[in-house]
Amino acid sequence: MRNHWTEIEKYLEDQKIAQELIGELRYFHMRYEVENQVKERVEKPDILFYGKKILEMSIAALLQGDNLLLSGAKATGKNVLCETLAWIFGRPEYDISFHVNTDSADLIGTDTFINNEVRLRKGPIYQCAEFGGFGILDEINMAKNDAVSVLHATLDHRRRIDIPGYNRILLHPATRFIGTMNYGYAGTRELNEALVSRFMVIDMPEMDEDSVLFVLRQHFPDGEKSALKAFAGLFLDLQIKAYHGEISTKSLDLRGLVSAVKATKSGLSPIDAIQMGIINKSFDVFEKEIIEDVVSTRIPSSWTGHRKICLFKTNGSI
Repeated sequence: MRNHWTEIEKYLEDQKIAQELIGELRYFHMRYEVENQVKERVEKPDILFYGKKILEMSIAALLQGDNLLLSGAKATGKNVLCETLAWIFGRPEYDISFHVNTDSADLIGTDTFINNEVRLRKGPIYQCAEFGGFGILDEINMAKNDAVSVLHATLDHRRRIDIPGYNRILLHPATRFIGTMNYGYAGTRELNEALVSRFMVIDMPEMDEDSVLFVLRQHFPDGEKSALKAFAGLFLDLQIKAYHGEISTKSLDLRGLVSAVKATKSGLSPIDAIQMGIINKSFDVFEKEIIEDVVSTRIPSSWTGHRKICLFKTNGSI
């Protein structure tokens, strides 16, 4: 636990998080141990969140026992923040992806036969409640209101789960839930007032240059600064185009950008890598032309895996 906390504390201090919050987090770790059978669910994410204000708001709310709802457009770091929060609180993470056919059995559990007996097959919400996990309710506005209504008693001050035919389940005191929702996706709907009232809501801001560079440097600590800045600028240019409705958000893909930069480490030219990771995410010919124009202003076609203008400092080439 000591080594785990040391790494978390360094990350928090690098983000300039208030010492009072860091102290409360340390006490949280000491107070709530993680049971052995779920320790593999506690792990450091590949990408850590960048943003002092949002982190402090999130940490403060979770320390007080509240649940969070992260709303915002695509590529604002909602899932990255969820994973980061589960890690810095040292809690097992349970990912629950909502869709139009999600029902209470998917969330809480359902009856099944084991050794000729009817037993409850525990769902992710049940397990999260049992082991003090952080439940990530991904795309919560995709589910029908009658499906998520079974969570009302779980998410409010009662902190319990009532399952017909079984004993009442009280939530572990470390259990928290973090919902995410995107605007305007196909199949999404407005959350009802009763559900929203059970969350503290954070409206996620769009990523800026510092936050995109922070992500890229985590993946590519040996990356050439000017090259990483060019890739970050490309993402921000696409973000502006999407915001003004000139293109869709299909190409606004931070995961795709990271994958493209990774491909250049194997000698692929940045242009070809961006073609796969960003440009080809759009299937509209006219939109693709706009994206290609944006790419050409940021990523020179002269950048190849064998030029002196290198992305990675490895024997003078990419």
